[in-house]
Amino acid sequence: MRFFFSLKYFFITFFLLLSQFLAHAQKVVEPLTDNPDWTAAYQPFQIVGNLYYVGTRDLACYLITTPVGHILINTGLASSAPLIKANMAILGFKLSDIKILLTTQAHFDHMGAMATIKKQTSAQFMVDAADSSVVADGGKSDYDTGGSISTYIPLSPSRILHNNDTIKLGDTRLIMLHHPGHTKGSCSYMLQVIDKDKIFKILIANMPTIVTDKKFAEITTYPTIAADYAYTLATMKNLQFDIWLASHASQFKLHQKHPPNGAYNPNAFIDQQGYKQQISDLQDAFIKKLKQE
Repeated sequence: MRFFFSLKYFFITFFLLLSQFLAHAQKVVEPLTDNPDWTAAYQPFQIVGNLYYVGTRDLACYLITTPVGHILINTGLASSAPLIKANMAILGFKLSDIKILLTTQAHFDHMGAMATIKKQTSAQFMVDAADSSVVADGGKSDYDTGGSISTYIPLSPSRILHNNDTIKLGDTRLIMLHHPGHTKGSCSYMLQVIDKDKIFKILIANMPTIVTDKKFAEITTYPTIAADYAYTLATMKNLQFDIWLASHASQFKLHQKHPPNGAYNPNAFIDQQGYKQQISDLQDAFIKKLKQE
């Protein structure tokens, strides 16, 4: 009798835990997108040196390779996980060799596959401190897109990053730059890449686009949003680099600079004027919004 009681208790406990897990899983609902470029495949390619593009047609994902493992920045939507793995394989790299996962912002279109890839690789996930609480609840507490349901699987960061922190793997060093506004912990990364006998200074930028339709003064969960946008725009104007990239391919005109089957050409991404114009346009949008308030 004691054996059957224990067995019965085991199954009751098992199904209770299973039901709790399924209930939690059902609370993760990725928002629908009508942008086909967010899911469309794009031919992976070498940008410069040990830096590669492995994302979709518009959701930029960057692979930085080293002899001791790799760094992946951004993962696109939840459906992007197999695409990233396939893109890496085309380039001759294994998903299992990813050691560090990073993101430029805590939105579902860049975090969607992060938990899946973390599980598949056991990589360390690192995030800007100001976005740490948002990734921990899967986007529910985001000031603009949040709600009662997570938009991606929640993650517990392995490391919390702050402005100018260094991320190291092998002989690669990235500097995280805190660029808040788009999310509380939006950030960019600066690194140096060697191509033959030339050193390129790379900026992977999170452009401070304004996503909210609300007035800044109405966003009580992010009272410093206007000040953060002003800080980020002023800071990004003064950045020095050779090549700049962004969270979305469309922001830095990737398709023009490197069409599918295009030749290896790092110089195509040397575009300071394009960067200045993007920052100027975002500054104008910010000022316009302030005037409307």
